[in-house]
Amino acid sequence: MSELILVDASVYVFRAYFGMSHEMTDSDGNPSNAVYGFTGFLCSLLEQANPSHIAIAFDESLETSFRNDIDPQYKANREPAPLELKRQFAHCRAVAEAMGMECFSDDRYEADDLIGTLTRLPEMAAHHHVIVTSDKDLAQLLRPQDQLWDFARNLRTSYDGVKEKFGVAPEQIADYLALTGDSVDNIKGVPGIGPKAASALLSHFGTLEEALERASEVEFLSVRGAKSLSTKLKNHADDARLARRLTGIHCEAPIPPPTPSLALGPVDMGAVNDLFDYLKFGSTLRQRVGKFAG
Repeated sequence: MSELILVDASVYVFRAYFGMSHEMTDSDGNPSNAVYGFTGFLCSLLEQANPSHIAIAFDESLETSFRNDIDPQYKANREPAPLELKRQFAHCRAVAEAMGMECFSDDRYEADDLIGTLTRLPEMAAHHHVIVTSDKDLAQLLRPQDQLWDFARNLRTSYDGVKEKFGVAPEQIADYLALTGDSVDNIKGVPGIGPKAASALLSHFGTLEEALERASEVEFLSVRGAKSLSTKLKNHADDARLARRLTGIHCEAPIPPPTPSLALGPVDMGAVNDLFDYLKFGSTLRQRVGKFAG
């Protein structure tokens, strides 16, 4: 099977924005540091992975998604993205496209959902998927032949590795997060149920819904604090079901038909140079991108 690289771009745009000097500015005087850092990340990714097939997914709306219709508190704990960062997302996409990579974004669906949708397209089944991200939520998309790749730490997690790390299979990750909650996304989950308890419950019952339906049986399990767990599940069943609607990746997002198998296209150095002229990038990054122009 050939390898399909699927990039959760926002992780690396944010990393570049907060990790590089804000003194870098474009021709209009706006910061360009995130674009510079993200372009460097793309070059490193191409150098290390040498992919034949790749897609980049962006979060178009950094504040809201369809999940906020389900729960207005979803991600409400986060500070709004700075305006000078929002401006740079469009340039990051333009650079990726000029480098031959197909990009996806949507104002209602998050990058996770776009990646999930791509992985479930029949024409993508011939690839094994490598999802480039540091977000554990995307583990739920893995099939036995797939991997997560935390690029910054050069850490790859296999399908079996998810079970070793979290104590549950990839198919159970959304249920696991619904039980434990996810402070990063402001998802409450079931108060008092941590990773070990969630893993034990899902190992026994298989699914969140089954655990909720059979909560009265929990007190008889050989699990620490079993009686308390039973009470928590009964008292917070609605919270758990709400959380599950938030933690599951939506794999039917409305995306435009991708090019066949998301093949990496040629670098358009004319477009790259025009962008870099506007962004006031020097020769070092141009030369690095130029290596991929063939």
